[in-house]
Order: sequence, then structure tokens, then C-alpha cells
Amino acid sequence: MISKLSNWYFSKKALPFWGILILDCLIVLGADFLVYALNNGVLHTVQHFGLLFGTFCFYLLFYIIGFRLFHTYSGIIRYSSFVDLQRTGFAMLTGLVLITAMKYGFHSDRWLVEIRMRDIGLAALLATALMWGVRVLVKFMYDSAFHQKQAKRVFIYGVKAGGVGLAKSIRNQDASAFILAGFVSDESDMTSRYLMGVRVFPNDENLVKEMKQHQAEVLLVSPLKNDSIRNNPGMVDQLVAAGIKIHMTSAIQEWDGKSNLNHTQMKEVEIEDLLPREKIEINLDSVKELLTDKVILITGAAGSIGSEIVRQVAHFNPRRLILIDQAETPLHDIRLMMARQWPDIDALTIVGDICMKELMEKIFAENRPDYVFHAAAYKHVPMMENNPGESIHNNVDGTRIIADLSVKYGVKKFVMVSTDKAVNPTNVMGCSKRICEIYVQSLDKAIKDGKVKGITQFVTTRFGNVLGSNGSVIPLFKEQIKHGGPVTVTHKDIVRYFMLIPEACKLVLEAGTMGNGGEIFVFDMGNPVRIIDLAQRMIQLSGAKNIEIKITGLRDGEKLYEEVLNEKENTRPTFHPKIKIAMVREYDYAEISHQIDELVRQSLTDDDMAIVKRMKTIVTEYKSQHSKYEILDNPSIDTISNV
Repeated sequence: MISKLSNWYFSKKALPFWGILILDCLIVLGADFLVYALNNGVLHTVQHFGLLFGTFCFYLLFYIIGFRLFHTYSGIIRYSSFVDLQRTGFAMLTGLVLITAMKYGFHSDRWLVEIRMRDIGLAALLATALMWGVRVLVKFMYDSAFHQKQAKRVFIYGVKAGGVGLAKSIRNQDASAFILAGFVSDESDMTSRYLMGVRVFPNDENLVKEMKQHQAEVLLVSPLKNDSIRNNPGMVDQLVAAGIKIHMTSAIQEWDGKSNLNHTQMKEVEIEDLLPREKIEINLDSVKELLTDKVILITGAAGSIGSEIVRQVAHFNPRRLILIDQAETPLHDIRLMMARQWPDIDALTIVGDICMKELMEKIFAENRPDYVFHAAAYKHVPMMENNPGESIHNNVDGTRIIADLSVKYGVKKFVMVSTDKAVNPTNVMGCSKRICEIYVQSLDKAIKDGKVKGITQFVTTRFGNVLGSNGSVIPLFKEQIKHGGPVTVTHKDIVRYFMLIPEACKLVLEAGTMGNGGEIFVFDMGNPVRIIDLAQRMIQLSGAKNIEIKITGLRDGEKLYEEVLNEKENTRPTFHPKIKIAMVREYDYAEISHQIDELVRQSLTDDDMAIVKRMKTIVTEYKSQHSKYEILDNPSIDTISNV
């Protein structure tokens, strides 16, 4: 019977409030009768049971007032906390005070059974203890005996607000996914202590051993410890090698330190979560002041960078967003996102090619944008190496069209998204982006010198790879691991810089809005990451066995080390510690315009060698690597006589 009753109770989400209220009332009445019987005899109590019951029920009304004031019946007993016990105590004290006032203020003993205040006080104390006991017992039984069998035992890394918040969430969960088995702390004064009934263990070489002894399968990382674990690859490797799962908040969703923290916000880590990085903060007020109630045009709005710029700009309540991309399906997704999340913003989604000058001019003429964020570009190195004409057509000519229209229609600021591959380029894609940089910089200077009439300020932002991009190695590695390998790496020594898309876009917005025109803003990408180490870590995290890493050789145009600055360039600091300004060579606008005219005409031919040779005359530091165009870098060989 008892077993059936307990199973029924714990199978319910919670007892109704009246059930808890009735239970507490019965406890109060039971305590009243027990104390009276002990002090006055059982026989006397039985003989006057009716009168006593009426008196105790009358007194009970005052306790019910206390229950109502402190909402003792509103909680869930099995999730009771110290606060709930406090409320119960205050409710009983309130009832006792009211009874005392009534007895001595209204002389109620004339029409009620005379009961000494000592007995009333003892009964109240006993009832309080019994209500506390019931709550503690139910919580203990639930925590001990009714956890789901499939629940995993966990350690929590962090003993401050974040770690304690996670522990409380685990203890209060309705369907138990985790059972708290211990805490992990970097602070020596906290180790070997007990917190919330479990031991705090030091973060040392014995951590895995302790977790195994306590049958812990998962390490939950407090949001306050995210940076600590990212910067401790040894700890991660130790845990992963032992088959212990790591859960932490998403790479793009950090805890604000104030709101309630729930264990359901945690997820099993992916490689993006563990890459070392610093949290990036920007001057949101300045960005908001410039973008609010403005007309903003974004090219490449459906791409990895462009779509995130759309999201971040939308938070500043622009008057209108003009979103351009030639990829129909992802742009449709952006359209649905805007309608769902920002229905009050006038968002115009246009499927179109930035190289279609007539269409672009119509868009500019009708909408008169205040700011342009130019993120449209072909970016895949091997693809552009095989299609240099398209690289020039889209990247160079498309940029020139958007830049020229920005000047013509009075755009305040033009922000171009560039790449670290534009520094000492070794491939067609990188060189095409460097030519874009040169053009917008020379145009900005021509405007400032009065050679070109206009008000537009041109700003360039330059950074490396972004995590989550469709073209990054991480999605490729995930797919290869999913299919059992091999994981392909082009070279064992190849390294790359990585940054989260939201963080990169934050810097784009601040650099773009705070720049004065003509600058190339270079983002501090942190420390470079070896791609082979990235692959190994991803294999470990996946739990897959016998996955081979295969070295395939460098692709056409690929180099081992991406650079942020040309060796001849210097930098100077800016308004943000993660943003520097590159000091680069200046180009004459008329000359570079003529060279680009010739390059665009050349791109209409099928002569890849001739196209690339002309690119090299504009960007003299462009030296091909692992490419058929390397022959053009040998001045002793005249491969093209009529270029």
C-alpha cells in the first residue's frame, strides 16, 4: 500500500495546493491534540474531544492566515529548500502571535476550552518541526529513491554562483537527467570541503580517478569557468581520453551572471566551444546611435557573415533593411527569420547579383541607404583558383559597382568585409580581395582629396576564419567522422586563426561605424590553431574509434600560415583592443581604376593565365603557391606575350 502511494505521488508533477494545505492543517491539529493529551491525560482529552476539536479548529484559522500570507502551500514539497522551511516557520509564528492577541485581547477563554499558552506554544513548535520533517523526508526520498535509473552522475566544475546554480537546477529537475556527485574547484581553500552535501575535489591529475570512483560520467562546466577549460587543453584531453563527457553553455550563449541558470542550457561540447578565445565586448551605445532609424543595405545577406550582420543590425531598430543575395533558399530563410523575430522592421529581401549594375542602381535610387555592409564574395580558395574570371567578375567588379553606387547616392559609410588571405596573397581569391581593398581605399582618398565628388567613407575589415562558416574545415571534419573517416588534412603543419561569427560581426559593426574612412581594420584573432590538432580533438570528442587522419597535400593556392598584416605594413591602436589599423601603401584612384577596367575586360576571356598575370601586375606581392600560376612568378619565362 505504502509503495503504491509513494509511486503515485512521485509520478505526479505536484500535489494540488489544497492537498498541501490540508496536510499542514492535519499536522497542526495532530500536534495540538498530542500536546494537550500529554499534559492533561489521554482520558480527559477523549472525554472532551468535541469541545477541544472546535477550539483547535478555531485556532487553526489563525495558522491558515499565516499559511496564506507566506504561501506555504504553493511550492512543490519534493523540491523544498531552506526558503520554504523559513516560510513555514514564519507562517506558524504569525498564527501563534494572532492566537495570543486574541486570547488576551478578547478573553476568548470564556467561550472556548481553556488551553494554556504553554501548550499552544509547544503545539505550534511541534507542528512546525513536523512540517519541516515532512518536507525534508519527502525531498530525501525523492532524491534518493525515485531518481530515474538512466540518470547520469555528474561533477560540476566551479563552486561559485554558476556552479551552485547548476547544482540547484539538477536537484530541482522533475525528470532526473543528472545526479550531483561532486564539485571541482581550482581554489585550494575550497577542496576537501562539502557543498550541497557533496565533496569539492581539486582540479589536478587525480580528477579523472575521483570521477571514476564516484561513477561520474559527465562534467558540467559552470559558465564562469568556460574560459578556464578552454585554456586548459590538458584537462580536456584527460577527460576525453577517459570517456567523460563535457557539457557547457553554447559558444554563442554566455550566461549573464544574473538570470536563473538551468542545466538544460548546457550541451555536450563541440570543438567550437573549446577553442581558446577572449570574450569580446563592443561599444553598443555608439553603434546603436549610428544605426538606429537608418536605412541599411547588406550584400551577401544570406551568407555566414552577412546573415549574422543582419541579426545584429536588427537589434538596433533600423528604419529599413535591404538584404541582397543571389542564393534564393538561404535568403528566404532570412526573410522568414525577419518576419518572425523582427516583424516591425521594414526588411526588403532581394534575390540578385551585385554585378547587375542596372538592378543595383535601381535598388540604391529607390532606397537611398545610409550605410552599406558589403559581405558578398566568392571565398573558396580552390574554386576561385580554377575560376579566376568569376573571382574578378564577382569579387572585384561587384565590389566596384556597389562602392561607386554608394558614392553616387550619398551613402554615409561603406563597410567591406575582407579576409586575412588578402595579405601577401598566394591564391586568386586572396588577390581578388586585396584588389577590392585597394579600390575602396583609393576611392576614399580621392573623395578626401576632392578628386571625386562624394561624402562616403570607406572602411575595410580584415579577419581570418570564422567558426560555423559553411566553408570552414569543421563541418567537413564532422561529416567525415560521421561516415567513419578518414579525416583529411592538407598538411601536418598548417595553422589557421579562428573566431566566432557573432564576435567577428560585432567587431565589423564597431569598426565600420567608428572608422573615419580609408582604414583597414585588422582583428586580433588570438592564437593560431593547428588544423591537425583540431582534427584529433574532434575525433576524441566524438567518441569514435579507429578514425584515420589522412594528409592529402596542400590544395591549389593554399599556404601553411595565414597572415594578418603584410610584412611591409605596421599597425596602430584604435578604440578597441582587439582592433588595429593597418598602415598600408596608398594607390592613385585614377590609375587603379584604369587597371581594374583592364582586368575586368580580361576576365571576360577564357585565358586564366592572362587574367592571373594581370592580377599580379596590380598586386605585386601576389606570389602563387601550389598552383599552376607559379610559372608566372618566374620573370625569366614569358608565358604570355600578348597581355
